[in-house]
Formats: sequence, structure tokens, C-alpha cells
Amino acid sequence: LQDLFSINAYVYAQKPQLDIHSFEGTFTREDSDPAVHESLSIENTLWASTVVASGTVIGVVIYTGKETRSVMNTSNPKNKVGLLDLELNQLTKALFLALVALSVVMVTLQGFVGPWYRNLFRFLLLFSYIIPISLRVNLDMGKAAYGWMIMKDDNIPGTVVRTSTIPEELGRLVYLLTDKTGTLTQNEMIFKRLHLGTVSYGTDTMDEIQSHIINSYSQAHSQNSGNSTSSTPSRKPQSSAPKVRKSVSSRIHEAVKAIALCHNVTPVYESRAGVSGETEYAEVDQDFSDENRTYQASSPDEVALVQWTESVGLTLVNRDLTSMQLKTPGGHILTYYILQIFPFTSESKRMGIIVRDESSGEITFYMKGADVAMSTIVQYNDWLEEECGNMAREGLRTLVVAKKSLTEEQYQDFESRYNQAKLSIHDRNLKVAAVVESLEREMELLCLTGVEDQLQADVRPTLEMLRNAGIKIWMLTGDKLETATCIAKSSHLVSRTQDIHIFRPVTTRGEAHLELNAFRRKHDCALVISGDSLEVCLKYYEHEFVELACQCPAVVCCRCSPTQKAHIVKLLQHHTGKRTCAIGDGGNDVSMIQAADCGIGIEGKEGKQASLAADFSITQFKHIGRLLMVHGRNSYKRSAALGQFVMHRGLIISTMQAVFSSVFYFASVPLYQGFLMVGYATIYTMFPVFSLVLDQDVKPEMALLYPELYKDLTKGRSLSFKTFLIWVLISIYQGGILMYGALLLFESEFVHVVAISFTALILTELLMVALTIRTWHWLMVVAEFLSLGCYVASLAFLNEYFGDSHYLFSFFFLVSADVAFITTVTFLWKVSAITVVSCLPLYILKYLKRKFSPPSYSKLTS
Repeated sequence: LQDLFSINAYVYAQKPQLDIHSFEGTFTREDSDPAVHESLSIENTLWASTVVASGTVIGVVIYTGKETRSVMNTSNPKNKVGLLDLELNQLTKALFLALVALSVVMVTLQGFVGPWYRNLFRFLLLFSYIIPISLRVNLDMGKAAYGWMIMKDDNIPGTVVRTSTIPEELGRLVYLLTDKTGTLTQNEMIFKRLHLGTVSYGTDTMDEIQSHIINSYSQAHSQNSGNSTSSTPSRKPQSSAPKVRKSVSSRIHEAVKAIALCHNVTPVYESRAGVSGETEYAEVDQDFSDENRTYQASSPDEVALVQWTESVGLTLVNRDLTSMQLKTPGGHILTYYILQIFPFTSESKRMGIIVRDESSGEITFYMKGADVAMSTIVQYNDWLEEECGNMAREGLRTLVVAKKSLTEEQYQDFESRYNQAKLSIHDRNLKVAAVVESLEREMELLCLTGVEDQLQADVRPTLEMLRNAGIKIWMLTGDKLETATCIAKSSHLVSRTQDIHIFRPVTTRGEAHLELNAFRRKHDCALVISGDSLEVCLKYYEHEFVELACQCPAVVCCRCSPTQKAHIVKLLQHHTGKRTCAIGDGGNDVSMIQAADCGIGIEGKEGKQASLAADFSITQFKHIGRLLMVHGRNSYKRSAALGQFVMHRGLIISTMQAVFSSVFYFASVPLYQGFLMVGYATIYTMFPVFSLVLDQDVKPEMALLYPELYKDLTKGRSLSFKTFLIWVLISIYQGGILMYGALLLFESEFVHVVAISFTALILTELLMVALTIRTWHWLMVVAEFLSLGCYVASLAFLNEYFGDSHYLFSFFFLVSADVAFITTVTFLWKVSAITVVSCLPLYILKYLKRKFSPPSYSKLTS
């Protein structure tokens, strides 16, 4: 059974004559008299890679493969394509149409003589450099370089780029959808407040609680020592509890003990991690040193509560499946046997435990949960709802703690009914819940706890920076409305001077219509809405609601499920067409991260599910500011410049080919041989063009200081049809000047037209790279001179390729370029003149534009 592939393999320990009655969850062990009936649960599960130490096992696999919960919760992530790639695809389609149109025009001007369709295909091949074949290679190499730069940035350590396709998306974001717990907050809970109904204790009065606990246990121990009955504190008889009003000390004692017992926390001692064979009876002899003890639990809230009970004197020192031990301030060990545990579920919103005190034998049912679930369970009171609201407005996560004392007869009756319900084959969950609810009546309210989840470092300035950058932030959380609103205010997601519209709970179409009308009359206010109300609005008024919500500077959605989070992301993409980014830290954020155009995961205390499913993984929320303002800006600007320059590189040589063919009666004859064409796109111009990935228009410090610069990026002005047409005109102008200039100035040396025009072309490309660069890097200078050196060397050693090595017409003879001619002063000054005419006007225009219409970033850097 070690080869079981499913983690949902239900197994049963083999005993003599094991009789499985039903796969639904019961089996009978006939090794005892009478037969023992037990229900199948998580305790009977043999997990994958488990080794059976002794005996044999019979297993039944119920869910495998696609039927396992982990697989059913997993969706196939979409292949994310950046907006820049889509824009470049549109421009490439336009270039393809231009290629076909130019070829048809050349054949038309030729007069459709002879096999015109053959000439058409020849022209298509000659002008094929209009299509930027090397564009994808350059962009992919550039994106890999951007990812490497992000991961090597010392200011955002631990950042991992898990995609090589969308780094420039970081510079085009309009909506940021963020989780709260573990993303904006640290997911490190700190106990802040204990409320007993008549008295409230905060962080500055915890010493009073500690003194009450110490006195309570010391008095109980002294009394028990005098009676020589037990070393544990005795309890008052049950009958005396309703007769006398409990003192504050006894109420604190009951509340702290309930918090210390009602949980699923397990203490772990690292120094004894390898010790085995100890029984529960030897626990008293262990050295429960605080330095070696850590707490493990599925929820950080529970760990915070247990750590708080330890700080006030009641320490959880050991726990196993059947018992737990508490240490009193005096060092005495109290043992409680665990009779039943009712784990927390998202439906019930509470958890419970039934324990038996070893010393007194008393059975107590403890329960804690959310106020909405516990308010109908506890006895009548007039303070719970009000205090829950007060704590929520302080940003605290609240838990209501209650208890119920059970007699032995009551518990035995409950246990029999509970076991019978667990053995049910049909509607087992409903029957079990009904039995448990029979206990959850008129419970004694002990206390209300408030736990604070602290904000992450620099969350406030980061959110303010993102808001100034024009990014609209939506917080999607599963917390209650009051807590989410308080965190939104304290984190400055919603500015303190900004109005907040809290969407009233709606259940019908009419209520949603009225609430939407009330919201429509407000302007420039943040929206706070619950998941249930959101579902109703999207069902009946999807377009209207999204249109109104998108006008808000900030939106807070509370009580959101993971499915709702992903649905909201898709709504924004569908209705606005803008780029969205989702950031989270837990498995419940994976669907939202995968649905967004750009997903960012934080490696937090909830594991690495979000970071592994995201496109970018960071360690702290504050790193998103530099990731977007600096790296997002640079990636988009550089990719836009690189893409347009690669297209310009192909357009200019195709223009020269068109001019050459036009001069010679529209002959479909290539201007340059294949080696020169390959070298033109590789060793002669590749290094300078690719060095544009090092260019930056503003320094990182300036981009972080003025996040308003980010707004220009979302408009997409760095790469648009306007900029594309400008580069097309530049290419046509330079290609025409280079070719006509070569024909005019070197009319007598026309046999050297290849060397003349190609040299001017290479020089023009190098100068255009220099014109495009805004901030020089030493590698750019190296790339420029390296390319120039390679070209000069090829003139000397590959001079046969620069001659007219094919018959242009019948009166041209096979001639090779003469090295002596290339080194003459005439060649040098005429090539220089052609190059200056092709580039100097562009330099003048750039100077005039920066003088009279400078971009926003140049105003800051001047």
C-alpha cells in the first residue's frame, strides 16, 4: 500500500476476522466481546508514503486521480500573453499587409510582363525583411534579461520571476486586487484584548490577569495541599455556581482556562524531537523548558491565544490524541482527557472540545467561534454584539468563548447519539451536526477575545505610492465587514478624508436596485461590500455595478470566497479591458492569481502555494512598489523601444531594396547577398540594438519619488500606431536617402554600390541606436564599437561579398570591391555625407521636441 497514489485512501488496521460492513464508513472489529463499531474518519486514513511498522493493513481507495479534492480544486492556468505582445502582433499584421501591397505595386509598375506571378513571389522574398523575423528572438532575450535584473535587485531580495513572457506587464497595470491576511498584514497574531462583559483588559493591564491567575491557582493548591487530596486546583461544586455571582478572579480563571483548552494547538520540543518511546505517564517528568517549546497549529489565531495564556501563567506543555497537560504558575501539571473534538469549518464558523478533568472528573464542553455563529448559542447578554463591533472597528479579529458543564449521564447520552450518527450511511453530516447542536444551547458566555494582525512593514507608503501612480486597489478578503473596513483605513488603502459607502446587505433584486441608486449619487468615495451582496448585484445588475465600482478610488470586498475573487478579476478584465494584477499569499488566492493578467505571490506563513502559482514571487508587500515603478517601467519602455527598432531595421533595408529595384526598371534582383543580410541582423547591428535593454529614461530613485510617472505607461504611448507610423516614415526617409545618395554621389563608381550603401546603412543604424538611448551604459559603448569593429574587419576579409557578384543586367560584369577604393578619402567623405544627411535631421528634430515639448520625465531629470 505504499504505492497508493491518492492521499484520500481510507484504510483500516487489520485485526483477526475484520469485517467491513460498508464502504460508507463503518467497520466491525470482532476481536472483542461485544463487537466494537467505529466510523471511518480522518483518524483511519493512511497517507501516502506511510510505512506500516507492524501488523497488516486492509485499505479501500475511495477517491483517486481527478476525484481527489486537491485535483478538483486545481484549474488549468491560462497561457498569459502580455499586452505589448498583442500590440506588436497587430503591427506585424500591418507590416505583412504592407509587404503584400508593396510587392503588388512593384509587379503592377512592371506591367505584369512575362510570368508576373513568379516576379510577385520574388518581390515577396526580396521585401520579406519588412516582417521582423528577429523581433521575437530579441524580445524573448530581453524578457529573460529583465527577469534576471529583477532577481538580482538587492532592494527586493528574495524575488523570483517564474515567467519569461510578461515582465513588461508590470508597467501597464491599472487594477491591483490584493488579499488582506498575510498580504497587507503579517499573519502574525498578537493578543490585544480580553472582555468579560463588565470589565475589559488590554495590553497595559495584562499583568492584572496574570496576578489573578497566580492567586487563583496558589490558593487552590494550598487548600488541596492542606486536605492532601490533589496537587491540582479544586473546583466549586456545580450547584454553587448559579447561587453566587462569580467574582472577577474566578471569571478570569474560567476564561483563561477555556482559552488554554479549546484549540487544536500542539506544543513541540525541538530538543526532544528524536526521542521516542515515552508514554503519557512520563510527561510529568519531562523538562518543559520554554526555550525549546514551539506551538504548531493550522491557524495563527490559535497559536496567539495559547501564547497569551502562557504569558499570563497557564502553559500548554503537552498534547496527544487523548489528553493535554497544562502547567500552572506554581509549576504543577494539570491533566485533561480529550473526549471529543469538533473541528472548525467554514460553514459552522466555530470549534468545540469536550474534556474531562483528571483530578475532579468534571466534564466540560468548551466552544469558541465567530460572533455571528455564537450569538445564538450563548445565554442572553446585552454586551456581546456591541463589544464585537467596537473591537472590529479597532481592527481586531474577535472570538467568542463559551462553556457548558456536563454530567456523566448527559455526556454518555450525547456520546451514544453522536456515535450512532457517525455510523449513519445516509446524511451522516447532517445527523452529526444535529447531535452536536443539541449540546450548543444556553452555553455560558465566558469572554470575548481580540487578536490583532499587524500590518506589514511599509504597507501605508506602498499603497499611497500605488494610488498616486493611478492604480486602483481592490481588497478582497474573507474577514468580516468591520475588520476589513478598519484595516483599509489603517493601511491607508482608503484615505482618512475619503468618504466610505458601506453597501447594505441585499438579498433581492429590488434591494440591490435601491442600494445601487444610493451609491450612484455619491462621488469619489470608497466602496465596502460583502460577498453575498456582491453576488446579488452581479446576478441582476452586473454591468451597472462594475461601471460604478470602477469609478471608485478603492473597493473592499469582505467575506469573499476564492471563487468570487477569481470572478471579480475576470469581470474587470471583461468590462474594462485594462490590465489587472492579483497578489496574495495563500492557497485561497491561487485562483485569483491565475486569473489575473499578472499574478504576484508572497511567501508567507500559509505556505508557498500562491508564490509557486504566481508569475512573480516576492517576500514582502512593500517590494511591489519597486517591482512596478522601476522594473515594470523599464521593462515596458525597453521592450517598446527594442520592438520598434527591430521593425525599423527591417523597414529601412526593404526601402533600399525597393528604391534599387525601382531605379533598374523594377527588376526583381536582390541588392545584397545572403551573407550580408544575415550579418546585418546579427553581428553588425545585434549588439547595439539589444543593448537597448539597458536603457532607462529616469533613475530608479526618481521613479519611486514621483509615482505619477507611472500613469503615462498605462496609456500605452511608448508603442502605438502613432509611434509606429513615425518609425515607418523615418525608415522610408533614411532608406531613400541612403540609396539615392549612393546613386548620386558614386555614379562613376557604381560598381561599388554595395559597399557604399551597406557601409552607410551600418553607420546609420549605429547612430540611430545612439539617438534612441536616453541613459548611456558602458556596455552600450562597448556594443557600438564592437559592431563597428566587426564591420571594418569584414570589409577587409570578406571584400568579395561587397562587390557586385551577380549580373545586374547584361552590360554589367563580375567585379569585386577594391580594398584600395574603400580606404580612399573620397569613399570616406561621401559615405559620411550620406550618413549625416540621413541622421542629422532626426537629431535636430529630437532636440527641438525636447526643447519645446519635453516628456514628463525629462522635466524631472533636468
